[in-house]
Amino acid sequence: MPYNAVILEKNDMLATITLNKPDVNNAFDLPMMEEVDDAINDVSRDTDVRVVIITGAGKAFCTGGDVTYLQTLIEDRACIARTVIGDVVRRTGTMLTVSLKIRNMMKPVIAAVNGIAAGGGMGLALACDMRIMSDKARFSTIFIKRGVIPDCAATYNLPRLVGMAKACELVLRGNIIDAAEAERIGLINRIVPHDELMDATRELAAEIAKNPPIAVGLAKASLYKGMLETDMGSQMDYEAYIQNALMATEDFQEGINSFLEKREPVFKGK
Repeated sequence: MPYNAVILEKNDMLATITLNKPDVNNAFDLPMMEEVDDAINDVSRDTDVRVVIITGAGKAFCTGGDVTYLQTLIEDRACIARTVIGDVVRRTGTMLTVSLKIRNMMKPVIAAVNGIAAGGGMGLALACDMRIMSDKARFSTIFIKRGVIPDCAATYNLPRLVGMAKACELVLRGNIIDAAEAERIGLINRIVPHDELMDATRELAAEIAKNPPIAVGLAKASLYKGMLETDMGSQMDYEAYIQNALMATEDFQEGINSFLEKREPVFKGK
């Protein structure tokens, strides 16, 4: 589909999805959400893409729902009652489906947080596997000050990243926190100078993209499964199952051969 509110770029095994409504700080409405969902579907299917970056155009990462769009939700009670499963069944792209697809995608997704990430914009960043943050950026859990709760899986992801007590403090106060605080509490991977954000994010993405993509995807899936698994033995059985499958790949043999031949491996995703 043609994109108006999103820019999708692909280069050297990397895909960058840029939210492109800088005039409203990349606040999303339904057409924008459908475009983001479609872009996620595109990069997920593209075998040439190994790592995905999400960022925002202009001064903001994403400030959540557009006020005009949110006003229509107040008037449309059926729209308010939507669920992620319902959106998936109806093939309707929303930030709910986007958050779920990012988690289930067999490719790492990195948020390059270039500016304010508020409301659903913060939820989108938290749904990504890693977060690199500009020293000028901020996170805002402003939901509570609008009479609602965090969504886009923020209530699922936030406690897992920072712990329940800190998550409660952020959500119930409706805090705005700067990059230094976000790094201190473990919300992000690192802070970089604003002008170096995309270079630093692409450097991290490129390093990951050089690794065998099948193993990378299964490692991501295993980590998330392990975070929820209550029995260590069951997780080790899962690991053994995955290892057996990976040892049948050409990339595994390339990893062994390159080690014995003392050279850099070249993984083909086979």
